[in-house]
Amino acid sequence: MTRASRARRIATTAAYGGGGLGLLGAAVAGLLFSEVKIARRSVGIPDARAPVTEGVWGADGGEPIVLAMMGDSTAAGLGVATALETPGVLLAAGLSELAERPVRLVNVAIVGAMAEALAPQVDRLLDDRPDVAVLMIGANDVTHRVRPAESVRHLAEAVARLREVGVEIVVATCPDLGSVKPIAPPLRWIARVWSRNLAAAQTIATVEAGGRTVSLSDVLGPEFAARPLEMFSADRFHPSAEGYAAAAAVMLPTVCAALDVWPEENDRPPSPLRGEGIRPVAKAAARAAGRAGTEVTPAQVDGHDLGPGGRWAKLRRHDPPDLPEPEEAT
Repeated sequence: MTRASRARRIATTAAYGGGGLGLLGAAVAGLLFSEVKIARRSVGIPDARAPVTEGVWGADGGEPIVLAMMGDSTAAGLGVATALETPGVLLAAGLSELAERPVRLVNVAIVGAMAEALAPQVDRLLDDRPDVAVLMIGANDVTHRVRPAESVRHLAEAVARLREVGVEIVVATCPDLGSVKPIAPPLRWIARVWSRNLAAAQTIATVEAGGRTVSLSDVLGPEFAARPLEMFSADRFHPSAEGYAAAAAVMLPTVCAALDVWPEENDRPPSPLRGEGIRPVAKAAARAAGRAGTEVTPAQVDGHDLGPGGRWAKLRRHDPPDLPEPEEAT
């Protein structure tokens, strides 16, 4: 079975309320969970308090753009010492520079959150009505053996609720947990397969609910595996300041594109040789899952949203920009 068909099966099961493990047998899933618990004990757990990031960042003057961060500890910025090193502040500073407007950052992410925690986070955001929300979720669902279809169902509901009130949403899909060094082979490979298949299913559900996704897979994969001391924080599980900067750099173009402030001249022309273009969403999701910085958005062909293979989606890879140095919030 291909990754596209697995992802489609998970997303379909989520839509209709089912929820078998789908990707791995229960025994193997139990082994993975046990391995992660041993790994976390071996390296310790960092201070569970992420830096406070809320405030107005970037350019002075004009009505602020409201950017929301939601999801788990990576969205909160756990693992770094200051707000200036967190992905939310890095994204706010970059968005402000490109939009030439201040950005008010709202962060409702919760350390340790799984997808089931997204509903109350959406409730909190409905009062703020952000212009764009960035959602980072999935790693804890994998390590806690949450059924993939259940995880995706909660994600799809959150995306749909935000889109109903006009909030643009960018989902940074599940990172590649095969890069976490304390997880030993062969379970490291299993973690990689599981997290990438979940990422593909997240993309299908998000695009079909009207959102867009960007893949973190390779950013949190080979580069992190090759340079773990620089890219991971002290717990060897959460990104370091440099790791968050790498992730923010691949997310920023998609966040800006959602608000129509990403300059097209910053990118190379779309190329089929790089896998860019329009294709059925399941195939687009499968390709994006293993390629960092790949944006997947809803698309049309001849004015139609749907084709023989389901919902149309467009793949695009942006060139990661140099991030500006954030200044203290006002």
